[in-house]
Amino acid sequence: MSEFKNLTLDVAEQIAVLAISRPAALNALNSETLDELNVALTEIEARDDVKVLILTGGPDKKGNEFKSFVAGADISEMVNFTAPQARAFGIKASEPFFKLMNMRQVTIAAVNGFALGGGCEISMACDIRIASENAIFGQPETGLGIIPGFGGTQRLARLVGMGRAKEMIFTCDNVDAAEAYRIGLVNKVVAKEELMPTAKAMAAKIISKGSYAISVAKAAINNGYDMDIKNAVEMEANLFGVVNDTNDKKEGMGAFLEKRAANLTDF
Repeated sequence: MSEFKNLTLDVAEQIAVLAISRPAALNALNSETLDELNVALTEIEARDDVKVLILTGGPDKKGNEFKSFVAGADISEMVNFTAPQARAFGIKASEPFFKLMNMRQVTIAAVNGFALGGGCEISMACDIRIASENAIFGQPETGLGIIPGFGGTQRLARLVGMGRAKEMIFTCDNVDAAEAYRIGLVNKVVAKEELMPTAKAMAAKIISKGSYAISVAKAAINNGYDMDIKNAVEMEANLFGVVNDTNDKKEGMGAFLEKRAANLTDF
């Protein structure tokens, strides 16, 4: 793996924990960090020893692990952007964000504090979001005279509905973890000390299933979401055919009929 200035990576038991680590900036996303994320995710996707990726935020400069997931995009870099530079910054972010969305591994955001602006947006690019009880989500961009530029106007509406997305973006009001769960922005809320154990337990459960089948199911969900239902179901049928010609299908159904645990190894 490459060496990173603003990220840390730990891999164990087929789970990669990738932490965004800019302690002095509360893990805010600058161009360098986005470039590093793009490289790291490309390398992780190529690894057969990683089946689930957990994305989280590193501790602040005082060592507080639950201060910030990602506090936003780096305003100190953005303040003098021209229109072309701002557009290029948004496009730069879209590359690793789409990797999180589309990579064959399942991606889980373990949100451990502030998830504002780009932090909320990067969490929404993941497949699943687990929040610590002190997590705070928000899109404060219009209060700065701009709009979300890392997919916030699009992914937020798809997750929580157009009305709630408009309210959050127009008012810049933050929502706490409980409200984020209520509106469907996160899958689960847990006590701070249970955040990583819960994320790793979910990752282990996912790994115990058919990893190749899960990667195909992920692609089916992502690609079919904006299709009309007829074409989406036809796409699903085609992919259903693909997974019926795998070792995992033979092993999984054989184990079911023989009343034993399946050993699913395809990826």
